[in-house]
Amino acid sequence: MRAVIVGCGRVGATMAQVLDVAGHEVTIVDLLTRSFDRLPATFGGNAIRGDGTDEDTLRRAGAEGTDLFLALTEGDNRNVMAAQLAVEALGIGRVFAKVNDPVRAQAYAELGIGTICRTTMMADALLGVLGQAGSGEPSIREGEGHPHATSPVGAVPAAAHPAAALPAREG
Repeated sequence: MRAVIVGCGRVGATMAQVLDVAGHEVTIVDLLTRSFDRLPATFGGNAIRGDGTDEDTLRRAGAEGTDLFLALTEGDNRNVMAAQLAVEALGIGRVFAKVNDPVRAQAYAELGIGTICRTTMMADALLGVLGQAGSGEPSIREGEGHPHATSPVGAVPAAAHPAAALPAREG
């Protein structure tokens, strides 16, 4: 599987490392060169300094035709812009944007952009620890119309999520 990740913060670097170790072809893009210091010395993927909301940068990163695109910067707007480019200009089928606002996460999913809402994810985790029922809202949503679309209500358990069983690249 080929994956492009925009944002080499803690989440982006962790995803890049895990996918790389699993044998996937990973490219990570960030505006700041020092962000790549979060990657382990053993990282076998590509690290590209550039703007993940710029179509030319994404093409240079090899995003066109990739299997998975993750926009994981700290800014909702940047993530949605990058994800929208991935869907509309680059034709990538599996796209997720990290979004903090649960209302916006639902709206973007309805527009075809998969979302990961850490606000809902963290609130539900804390409620679970406290023995309370979760919000009933999914923290991960596939873009509507996507062949792997999830139920509109209820989070996708990690073990059941399609990313949990991604095949390693051959060769």
